[in-house]
Amino acid sequence: MNDNVQSIGYGYVASAEQRNKVLRNTYWLLALSLVPTVLGAWLGVATGITRSLGGGLGLVVFLGGAFGFMYAIEKTKNSAAGVPVLLGFTFFMGLMLSRMIAMVLGFKNGPELIMTAFGGTAGVFFVMASLSSVIKRDLSGMGKWLFVGAMAVMVGGIINVFVGSTAAMMAISVAVIGIFSAYMLYDLKRIVDGGETNYISATLALYLDIINVFQALLALLGIAGGERD
Repeated sequence: MNDNVQSIGYGYVASAEQRNKVLRNTYWLLALSLVPTVLGAWLGVATGITRSLGGGLGLVVFLGGAFGFMYAIEKTKNSAAGVPVLLGFTFFMGLMLSRMIAMVLGFKNGPELIMTAFGGTAGVFFVMASLSSVIKRDLSGMGKWLFVGAMAVMVGGIINVFVGSTAAMMAISVAVIGIFSAYMLYDLKRIVDGGETNYISATLALYLDIINVFQALLALLGIAGGERD
């Protein structure tokens, strides 16, 4: 009985079968969600549709679209529409990411920088997934501190859109990598412990962790290692 049911720090008891099912479905949907992201990024780079979305306009489009999609995902997560809405969100995120990717591709070593950022993000995810399966301590208390950190870097990022400081961009990127890597561990541990029972919500949380780490790594690599012709 004790092998199949686990008491957790989130206020209820979850069975091992339920936890494993949510984790398995989350990994599958997370992998699937990367396909629209790549398609959105490719479309944005190929057409240049996001090229004009700089400064305040880009910020408004991004925040409006992202929060709109996240609200829709929350409303549809228990219905058949949940997965298509989530995949629509990941396509939108790829489209928004295409502006940075296009800038990095402007460097002579742009493709290598993108692959390095991708490999680094995959490495972070692998480490955090491994840690989430072996750490026995309840990490639910991390949530409020990570949320405060995420809000702080978001505000800093919004301010820097108008300031345009390279040094601030590097500092924010380092902070984003640290905060969302920790968020990755927190979100994975919630799934492993049974604190998250909806695989669409779980996928959304992990996707946001991954895309933030990737984008911050890409920004750092572009600033520090971009080679111009």
